[in-house]
Amino acid sequence: MLRPKIPTMPTPTGIVTPPAVVHPTAVEPASPPAPPAVPVSTSVPAAPSRPVVQLTPGTALALVGAGTAVVLVVGTVLVSMLLATAVTAASVAVCALVVRSLIGQQHKRR
Repeated sequence: MLRPKIPTMPTPTGIVTPPAVVHPTAVEPASPPAPPAVPVSTSVPAAPSRPVVQLTPGTALALVGAGTAVVLVVGTVLVSMLLATAVTAASVAVCALVVRSLIGQQHKRR
């Protein structure tokens, strides 16, 4: 009654073509490009591999200000969520006390 039914693989109908056979081919690497000709008499300074970030006092002050703003905004949001949770819990507790009081008065009248 509760045995799973395993589907059977349907048999193909019509003309069945075999899968295409892929033959691997060898890939030959390209020859490396020739280095550019640099005159020996002129000295060219080597370009840095990555750009250097220079931190000026104004940039540092802006970063500190932005970080402070982010911390204040995130803190405000978290505190407001905590406050909303506390207010909700307090209101649920008050509702529970009122319902309990009403039920207690109803039992005393009988």
